[in-house]
Amino acid sequence: MPDPRLDRGRFPSLRLTGAPRAPPPSGRRAGLWRRLAAAGGNCGCCGCCGRSGGGGGEWEPIPGETPGRRTAQPVRPGLLAPVWLRPGSSTNRTAHHTQEFPARPLVVRRGQRFHVGMRLPREPRTGDGICLELTLGPNPQVAKGTHVLVPLGGSSPTGWSAEVDEGVAEPIGGGANSGHALWVGLTAPPTAPIGRYRLSARTRTEAGEFAAPFEPDNDLVLLFNPWCQEDSVYMEQTSDLSEYVLNESGRIFYGTEEQIAERAWNYGQFEPGVLDACLFILDRRGMPHGARGDPVMVARVVSAMVNSLDDSGVLVGNWTGDYSQGTNPSAWAGSVGILRSFHGTGSPVRYGQCWVFAGVVTTVLRCLGLPTRTVTNYNSAHDTDTSLTTDIYLDEAMRPLERLNTDSVWNFHVWNDCWMKRPDLPEGYDGWQVVDATPQETSSGLFCCGPCSVKAVKNGDVFLKYDTPFVFAEVNSDKVYWQRQAHGGFAVVHVEEGAIGRRISTLGATGHARVDITDQYKHPEGSEEERRAVSAATSHGSRPRQRGPTSGGEVTMTVGSGPAVAGADLELRAVLKNGGLEPRTLRLRFSLCAVRYTGVAGAAFRQEQHRRTLPPGQEDTVTMTVTYTEYQPHVGDQDALKLTVAAAVQESGQVLAKELLVRLHTPELTLTLLGPAVVGRPVSVQVVFQNPLPAPLPSASLRMEGAGIACPKPLALGSLGAGQTLRLSQSVTPLRAGQRRLVATLESAALPPLSGCVQFSAQTGSTGSTGSLTGDTGSTGREENHTGSTGNGGRRLRRRRGRPGGSTGG
Repeated sequence: MPDPRLDRGRFPSLRLTGAPRAPPPSGRRAGLWRRLAAAGGNCGCCGCCGRSGGGGGEWEPIPGETPGRRTAQPVRPGLLAPVWLRPGSSTNRTAHHTQEFPARPLVVRRGQRFHVGMRLPREPRTGDGICLELTLGPNPQVAKGTHVLVPLGGSSPTGWSAEVDEGVAEPIGGGANSGHALWVGLTAPPTAPIGRYRLSARTRTEAGEFAAPFEPDNDLVLLFNPWCQEDSVYMEQTSDLSEYVLNESGRIFYGTEEQIAERAWNYGQFEPGVLDACLFILDRRGMPHGARGDPVMVARVVSAMVNSLDDSGVLVGNWTGDYSQGTNPSAWAGSVGILRSFHGTGSPVRYGQCWVFAGVVTTVLRCLGLPTRTVTNYNSAHDTDTSLTTDIYLDEAMRPLERLNTDSVWNFHVWNDCWMKRPDLPEGYDGWQVVDATPQETSSGLFCCGPCSVKAVKNGDVFLKYDTPFVFAEVNSDKVYWQRQAHGGFAVVHVEEGAIGRRISTLGATGHARVDITDQYKHPEGSEEERRAVSAATSHGSRPRQRGPTSGGEVTMTVGSGPAVAGADLELRAVLKNGGLEPRTLRLRFSLCAVRYTGVAGAAFRQEQHRRTLPPGQEDTVTMTVTYTEYQPHVGDQDALKLTVAAAVQESGQVLAKELLVRLHTPELTLTLLGPAVVGRPVSVQVVFQNPLPAPLPSASLRMEGAGIACPKPLALGSLGAGQTLRLSQSVTPLRAGQRRLVATLESAALPPLSGCVQFSAQTGSTGSTGSLTGDTGSTGREENHTGSTGNGGRRLRRRRGRPGGSTGG
């Protein structure tokens, strides 16, 4: 008869919910994994050459058993059957920087000791043996590091070690006066595969060997450890890890280089269900569990899986402007809902664009333990023909030939940098590595990009993997202008250096301000080092380096604009200066179109031609005014206006060409906390917004999100008159103590989605409540210029005295 002490209730902990474990890679998924790992000669295996067999020849896998799926066995007299087993002491979560994760399963980091509590029916005797057993994945193997047998007082062939730790004062369950209790200090090697391990114990006495069952409640999750010097993701400036691993909220920059804007983003890597979803992403790709100790391959898999192409990954990209079958990418306020939806349904979430892909990648990689930052590159080139130049074609009259302009320059593009060593590259390329999940071009047949060494990009070493040529073109290609000639061919008429890769931005390690990291990606523009890097890179391009007239010459031209505010008229200008000793006559062409942030331009809706004569040493300004009613039909979500100015000097034949991107400013939402923030208690937040348009704003919706905050469901709003102000209150509930950031986005068809945020400190209440994850936190109200409900049940709206009423929606 089985020993009643081995009842499941003797192995207490919370069960982690989530999708079933993925089967081992086979068929199409296995083929995809092999293709993903093939570039650069990787075989897709973990590279471990550990011998078969376990525990240094002392402990062996049980013949015929499926590792990790053992059930209780009868206890014969003399066997040493554990009566209680639990992974983790009260100090482990703090020591491993995982205290923000839910308490169970225990989450720890490799290369660092954690504890396993065990209670035996008696004290071990001389000759007795105790072994901890861990398995990872559906087909664990000792040689792959996914079936681990660690003898107490020794180590496994793959480097796990276990020692009795008498320094833990915490009591052990299973009955305070029954049997013998001990704490075991267990350490995973800093190269161990990450993932969810199953834990059990085996004992050996003269009477034979006993193997305790694998209880799901005793699973533990192992992550990368950037605090461990032997881990390949170790970051020497460990103070920076408060931002790059532990910060659950941040800001993502967008707009144009002259008009940098930012949006708050809730990464939420410690929120319930997010860790499950991150591990599910690796399973969904079919990534071998033994390969999951290599951050290079983990980052590459994540870059492939966060977009839906190839294998139905997390997000469907959509740049059409029609989001009726899903969510407008600009309406997302964070990653948590996206990842929970993908894990819960297994279906790609609709829709994402570059900042959404990057926000989700930051969440996933930080959750798994890789230091990660979200990076925005302004004037980001998309090289489609591997020429490593950005080519712009003009006709004989200097008008853009959009059908030939397959290369594009994105107003901004957002990707990620993650920190790791690169043993697969020559020495000197460790540190920040570019990872980009936005599907643009394929890499080894798959839509993924990176990891690519930032140092390799800076030096033009485009022969190094992964995808360095593509990233180099994004940040440091030259803009080459081609003009159609009388015979039908094209000739280079202008080369603009320094126009690509501007003001590369990220949130600093303190998490408070934007930091310009352009110098990490490229040498100073025009310097000898920078030109040498460009020359070295383009020598590997698809065609010889095109050298043509550069921006030098007697006549110079700059372009600019007046204040650009949505709803107001816009003034555009070109400033011409004659630096020569003779008068110069110029012919200019202005061309204005709407352009998506990806650089895809619409048809020109306004064109003008001008003729100017410049005396020596003089300058002249040519302006073009565009009214709101003229540009409004052409500008959609995330669009900007692109002004192309081309000029030709009649006397010398000098050609000048400039492009200007103008982003229309929109107002932000103002959020104000209306009371103290206490864990487990609702608190009202006031949202204020003014319609900037000279026309009514049609119906809109409001969405809120925050790490460690229970937020209401999206709220539908009625229309808002021209120039009117919206004031409403929403009830939210802090779930965890500490610094919290609440993000709100307002979506309307007439304006790009607007955002705002408020940061506050949530305190633990007198009851010590930690809150719970809930759905809608209460009803809400909306009135123009007054406050509605604070979320207390169905309380009726009360209008403030002296303020006019407006329509109410909810």
